[in-house]
Amino acid sequence: MTDSFPVLQINSKYSEELAQESLEWIKAITGENINTSGDMENFYETLRDGTLLCRLANCIQENSVKKINKSAMAFKCMENIGAFLDAARAFGVPAQEVFQTVDLWEKQNLNSVVICLQSLGRKAGNYGKPSIGPKEADKNVRHFTEEQLKAGQGVISLQYGSNKGANQSGINFGNTRHM
Repeated sequence: MTDSFPVLQINSKYSEELAQESLEWIKAITGENINTSGDMENFYETLRDGTLLCRLANCIQENSVKKINKSAMAFKCMENIGAFLDAARAFGVPAQEVFQTVDLWEKQNLNSVVICLQSLGRKAGNYGKPSIGPKEADKNVRHFTEEQLKAGQGVISLQYGSNKGANQSGINFGNTRHM
């Protein structure tokens, strides 16, 4: 087997529909004229240098990324991707949904890039921007009085069960002993 097998297996989870939705959302937010085709090669080429991702972060919230490198040198592009990832974390994208720089730069796991963009798309609504994907749940904080809390302590829930009429007859574990 070759070393590319794990990468092929990871990229098999890649969804062209979600990638296309993500690129269309990026186009709507940034106003950039980009190809929104969700095929893997276009997705990779569109986002590879990180400049579009940095502009996206700055469109969601001004000055999220202080410096966008225009150079095509590898370490400058990876710096752009890293700056975007820092901004994504600041916007509230959970750590498990943030991709690694090499996932995009070396085309190792483009599915994780799509997941990150989808998560960022949900968070964008909090900043007054159009969002994508399902709406995030709002907190449902409840406040109880001391009286209500004390009343709840006296109730025995049916989840605790009942032992009325229970005995241990008929219980045996394993093989019975034959004499």
